[in-house]
Amino acid sequence: MQKFRARWLDRRIGAAGPYLALCLTQDEFDVAVRHLKLVPPPFLSPGASATMHTFEGPHGLVCIVCLGGQAERNGVEIAGLLVHEAVHVWQQWCDDIGEDRPGREQEAYRVQAIAQELFAEYARRINDK
Repeated sequence: MQKFRARWLDRRIGAAGPYLALCLTQDEFDVAVRHLKLVPPPFLSPGASATMHTFEGPHGLVCIVCLGGQAERNGVEIAGLLVHEAVHVWQQWCDDIGEDRPGREQEAYRVQAIAQELFAEYARRINDK
């Protein structure tokens, strides 16, 4: 079995956004968080199907989206969960840079960019199986 290594996604979600990763298992999440020299919290929040974790890494904000229970969900449900978490990534990024009133179009484009990165990574991961 190949050892998982965190794959950090494209940060061009607006002026060098946060470091972003998608983890599909607790083991993947543990590796990604230990890479930051931190102790991993639980993979998912209690009762959640997906969770976005934030950390302060050595080079800035780190957002790790965790997605569980993919086998029980269809593509539309997966997409919905990833968009939901993409919004949380955007919200955290705004908080991190002190932006409390982003323009609506700016917000829409950035959430779209984050969601597309998550979709592309999810597609790559399920196609590599």
